[in-house]
Amino acid sequence: MNNSTDRLSKDVTITNDLGLHARSAARIAALVQDVKSRVWLVKDGEKADASSIIDILTLACPKGSKITIKIDDKSDIKILDDIVRLIEDGFGE
Repeated sequence: MNNSTDRLSKDVTITNDLGLHARSAARIAALVQDVKSRVWLVKDGEKADASSIIDILTLACPKGSKITIKIDDKSDIKILDDIVRLIEDGFGE
């Protein structure tokens, strides 16, 4: 999980039927507002700033999409875990 630059990442699969849409992207963006570092979502080599709803939506993640969540500072591990939990719970939908 850790690499030489102390970046943390976790792989998750989008589980909700509607995929990663505007409402779910807004929930992720809200979670990352208080982080100390940058948070990224990566799908098929494309990287999106997790604080930007528009950036998240450009990844086009329907149900079953595999994405990686990356955080630049290990002090933000709780946010990483919160995002993983949110996605694994299908955004509560």
